[in-house]
Parts: sequence; C-alpha cells; structure tokens
Amino acid sequence: MFTSLLAVCPQNQASDGVEFAAARSMRILVADENQDTCHMIVSYLREQQIAATGASERHDVMDKLVAQAPGLLILDLQFGSNSGLDLLREIRSNYDVAVITMGYPCKDIDPVIGLEIGADDYLKKPFSMRELLARIQAILRRKPGLRSGLALHPRLHCYEFSGWHLDPLTRRLTSPDGRPVAITKSEYALLLAFLRAPRRLLSRQALLRATHVHEDIFDRTIDVQVMRLRRKLTIGPDAPPLVKTERGLGYVFTSAVDELERDIPGRLT
Repeated sequence: MFTSLLAVCPQNQASDGVEFAAARSMRILVADENQDTCHMIVSYLREQQIAATGASERHDVMDKLVAQAPGLLILDLQFGSNSGLDLLREIRSNYDVAVITMGYPCKDIDPVIGLEIGADDYLKKPFSMRELLARIQAILRRKPGLRSGLALHPRLHCYEFSGWHLDPLTRRLTSPDGRPVAITKSEYALLLAFLRAPRRLLSRQALLRATHVHEDIFDRTIDVQVMRLRRKLTIGPDAPPLVKTERGLGYVFTSAVDELERDIPGRLT
C-alpha cells in the first residue's frame, strides 16, 4: 500500500529542520494489525535514523509501551476486534505518550472521537511518508519535552473530590470513609469524564462518546449509567448529589476536583 508513496519522499526533502534531528532522539512505536503496513512504516522511519519498532497484536503493543517507553505511538484505529479507540482510551487513562492515529475512512469508527479521547493528530490512509514525518515534526514543536527522548510514564496523579479518591492507574475508587467501591468499566469511563470536566455541563452525546466507542447505543443508556453511578457516589440521604441533572441538556459534576501528584515506584523516566 505504501510502497509507491515512499518514492515521493526522498530523504533529502524530509530530513531538514530542527524537529527532524530531535525525532532521532526519541523512540516511536507503530501499532497496526497489517504486518506489511507496520513493517513499511517502521522501515521508513529507521531509514530516517529514527528508532522505531512495530506491534501487530494488542498484548505486544502494551508490552512494548512499558518495555521500550516510546515518546510517540502511531496507532491504527482499526486495530483489534474492539477497535483502536478502546486501546487508545486505555492508554490515555494510564500513560502520558504522544499519539498519532491513522486509518481508512470507516462509518463505524469516527476519528474525531480519537481526538476527543486524547490523540494528538490523525492521518487518513493512504498517506505519504513525507506527510507522516511532517506530522511527527509538528508534534515535536507542540511538545518540546519529547525532543529529549522523554520516556513514557504512568500518569502521576490521582483524583480527589468531596472526600472520594480515584486512582486511574488501578481504577480503584475509595469512599470518604476508606471503603473501596466497585465500579464497572462503563461507570469508570463515565466518572473519569466528569472528573476531567468538573462543574461543566456535559451533554449526553459527549458522555456517550466518553464511555462507548463503537456500540449501537441511545441517549437513554447514559441516563441509566448516570443513575447507577450517582447511587454509588451517594453516602447518605442528606449528602448533596455529586451529579446534577440539567433537564434537556445533560449533566454537571458539582464537586471541585483535585489532581494529586504522587510518585509511582518503579516508574519509567
């Protein structure tokens, strides 16, 4: 697919600029189930003297994220039976790493959702290698910390709100009295969306995008999930609700939210 496109990007055209030199100091992981495509991109980046490796299976992606600590992930949105968006959401919940998503136009997977989840850029297939390199350079300009080969690392904060505590790394929710509260995957994604936008009105559509990626669902589904989460966040009959309904508009998380930094033993630096 990319063989003919590589010819339009000779090295002397793509290798100019400070950002290109900086790209050589960081590692890039390419995640694509199509092994030929993955190999083509990795080979091109290596020709540009950029340290790059590929992964064509989900477990391999996660293993290499931890073992190699790349500064940038290039992720195909059609990755895996559950789509690359689910994988992107898991990575974004637990790690700080720059991400470029890519993919063919597909009615089932909206690339805009990837950007909303936290991707830094999107490339529509097919694309030229020169364009890919330009996008990498653009990310380096926006995130100069990557120029020093900044390694992937777990997010260094937990959330605290009204006495509650949420650890995104372990997905452990603790009540004000220290009791662990079990929450489902969907409830966790919903709570995380609220914590990242406290005291702001979130529409049902925004919450649907935050909690589901590829399922056929309806607006009323989010109402049920909010009701269940609200019950779990209620510690007494007199406690004010943490999630307020704005009829016809959506929901507002009423509590102030603090992000607490912490040290994680054995984290990569």
